[in-house]
Amino acid sequence: MQNRRFKKGLAVFWWLTLIFLYAPLLVVMMFSFNSINTSARWGGFSLRWYERLLHNDVVIGAIGHTLLLAVISSIIAVILGAMIGYGLYRHRARKLGLLIVLIYLPIVMPDIVFGISDMAFFVQINRLTGLLSPGLGTMVIAHVTFQIPFVALIVYSRFVGLDATLFDAAKDLYASPWQRMLHFILPTLKPALLSAFFLSFTLSVDDFVISFFTAGPESATLPIYIWGAIRRGISPEINAIATLMIASVALVAVLSLLFNRRRA
Repeated sequence: MQNRRFKKGLAVFWWLTLIFLYAPLLVVMMFSFNSINTSARWGGFSLRWYERLLHNDVVIGAIGHTLLLAVISSIIAVILGAMIGYGLYRHRARKLGLLIVLIYLPIVMPDIVFGISDMAFFVQINRLTGLLSPGLGTMVIAHVTFQIPFVALIVYSRFVGLDATLFDAAKDLYASPWQRMLHFILPTLKPALLSAFFLSFTLSVDDFVISFFTAGPESATLPIYIWGAIRRGISPEINAIATLMIASVALVAVLSLLFNRRRA
């Protein structure tokens, strides 16, 4: 009897937690279809705000910057992070305490500290050399720096799950380093690399703080546009943008989960 009550209590707690997490998102999505220009009351179903977005050049530009930034930074982060993850695995027998700390540091560091540090660094480089003026280039560099640790840890965990004798077997079969990379390492890492790419893409699309401190006047992303627009009040148009972002991030998260399950 007590065990049954405990299970029911856990079920109630589970559903309350889900409601607490997703109810605000559902409210935003619902009011994005509101026919009147307010988020205080419901006036009927309408797609007018989504149609309005299609004719808003500023929003279209922000979407383009967001996608371009996410794709470029994710590709670079996957390449560099995969090499770091492989290096961690190959030298796992050594004492890598400081290196591990340096990899985890961008993950645990507050975004505002990371963003201010990036901004100060880019300002000094630009003052001394004239390079790295605020814009899409500085945003890509900043995003890559906080995406790499996630990629490295995912790739490292994939290598740790492999049988170490597989590498020796490839050598015994006279496979060259290039052949081992092409026919063994890359096919084995494919699910992990795809999962890392989708995770990096999601982190980039969602980021606001670091993007805000490193963006230029012509490189605003969707989160930056939403922050500027919401200062004038929450409108169904903002809710529509947020709904599109929720849908895109959810899609990428589902794809990442599917690749993780395939890897497992």
